[in-house]
Amino acid sequence: MIRRTAGTALLLVALAGTLAWAIGQDAVPADRRGLFWPYALAWAFFCAALWAVRGLPTRQAMCLLVAGGIAVTATGLLSPPATSTDSYRYVWDGRVQAAGVSPYDHAPAEAALARLRDHWLFPRGDGCEGPDRYPIPSGDTVASCTRINRPGVHTIYPPLAEAYFLLVHGLSPEGARHKPVQIAGALLAFATSAVLLIALGRRAGTRGNAAAYTACYAWCPAVPLELVNNAHVDGLGVLLAVIALSTVNRHRGLGGALLGAATAVKLLPAVTVPGALSGVLAADGRTPARRMLDALAVLGPAALVVALAYLPYALASRGSVLGYLFGYLTEEGYDDAGRRGRYALLRLVLPGSWALAAALVIVGIVIFHVLRHGDADRPWQGALSVTGVGFLVFTPGYSWYAVLIVALVALDGRWEWLGVPLASGAAYMGTGAGFGTIAYALAALMVTAGFVARAVRSPNGSAYNSLRLRRAAGHCRMGAGTWLWKDRFR
Repeated sequence: MIRRTAGTALLLVALAGTLAWAIGQDAVPADRRGLFWPYALAWAFFCAALWAVRGLPTRQAMCLLVAGGIAVTATGLLSPPATSTDSYRYVWDGRVQAAGVSPYDHAPAEAALARLRDHWLFPRGDGCEGPDRYPIPSGDTVASCTRINRPGVHTIYPPLAEAYFLLVHGLSPEGARHKPVQIAGALLAFATSAVLLIALGRRAGTRGNAAAYTACYAWCPAVPLELVNNAHVDGLGVLLAVIALSTVNRHRGLGGALLGAATAVKLLPAVTVPGALSGVLAADGRTPARRMLDALAVLGPAALVVALAYLPYALASRGSVLGYLFGYLTEEGYDDAGRRGRYALLRLVLPGSWALAAALVIVGIVIFHVLRHGDADRPWQGALSVTGVGFLVFTPGYSWYAVLIVALVALDGRWEWLGVPLASGAAYMGTGAGFGTIAYALAALMVTAGFVARAVRSPNGSAYNSLRLRRAAGHCRMGAGTWLWKDRFR
């Protein structure tokens, strides 16, 4: 056991060292493609460490979890943002709000906010040289640019994200630049790991392996890169979603309110709502009125929190509080299946014009299955199924979105879904055309292999028994979402 503990520790040292090498290269976000292979190597060490930690005594596993989590997360603080410039918008939106201006009313390039510019976010002259600078129209004779991407459009972020930016700005010392949002991201990552550990420690079936499950999130390379180094606000949304899904099976109203808060930070956590409604359509003798009340107990508080979050910004803003949302969806190609790698797997077998409709049908079928057959006591199972399938059919190109899946894997234990976050990283940092498509295809095969493995390993070996198949898919009350992991971590 000592050798196994030492081996796991060495793997964590290799993981943290690889991440420090990748993140600390002082690469600019526009050159992110050169970081993929070090990032992939970090994922290899991560998976090996997860395998090695299985079966370790609780005390050793807990020590490794804490030490490894601190070391891995800290690597995100080693350099300015390496693969994304989004955090510069966060800093700007916080500064704008502190000046008493709604972030939804003016784009960064507008002259009305010129008084808030500084030489860090808005360099001039030689400071504008570099691939991660964006030009600003100016009447000055000296060239002017900004680190903020899309400087000509209004902010896209929901109201609780904006409130978070204002809070971080208020707590930041003068001239701190990008470091406060990175530190805030690290604190959110630690908080999410703590919530996962507490939730898993209280749940029957995972109590003895809570540290190993939590390591799926605490050690994952996507966390220090995307939530700490790039400081994406998704970290706050993931934290709230994890708390919500760990709560909603006991307190529907509170869980629904927390899901609403997560959605008001970043819209993506809304895809976990069907998981919170798992089994609401089950044929269990409830009347339609009872089912509707059960659904409203979650949806009502969620909608109320979202509405209340938007209200003060709607009252303070002259323009739309949706900002650049619809322009962003168009820009990313979700309305055109042939652009930017969207619907990549579906376009392998279907005409591009069918891709959006097919994606919606597939996700709709999964949602209906979760609502009909999902386990109300394990809402994270349905949330992972809907979110994971959504990623496979829409194939988004931004890797930070998939950190939500990492957290859901930690809650549920279906290891095969970890291929999806890695695939999203390949789509964002991949070195050639079609790289993301290949990665998502491999992730889909990995999910399929996990499904088959669970079916084959089911009791009595009956892979075709409908109850066993539901267990393998993670939708029965017996908690098969952790079944394979319990074998490995025992």
